[in-house]
Amino acid sequence: QVQLVESGGGLVQAGGTLRLSCAASGSIFSIENMGWYRHAPGKQREMVARITSGVTANYADSVKGRFTISRDNAKNTVYLQMNSLKPEDTAVYYCNDEVRPARWLRINDYWGQGTQVTVSS
Repeated sequence: QVQLVESGGGLVQAGGTLRLSCAASGSIFSIENMGWYRHAPGKQREMVARITSGVTANYADSVKGRFTISRDNAKNTVYLQMNSLKPEDTAVYYCNDEVRPARWLRINDYWGQGTQVTVSS
């Protein structure tokens, strides 16, 4: 089994910064794509940022230029650096990893428990 543990959420004023972390543990042979999603009240869950095993990143238009996703493969950890935060960034943020538990097993999707990010105006 694989567990994802997120940290780094909190309350920040508009224009502030936060850094989210998501560490994976358990039965891990490799992690393919890693990503961050968010879910705000009354809205659908949306992709915020994703990074491939080849370290290619893509972002939602709403966060381009403000957020940066990165990964540390040695620590099985993905990060989301969030700068110039806006009230509309308020949401629960979830990390998502595509994990291959062993060489001969298929890739499975795993999700973190979610961390609240609140940006006050």
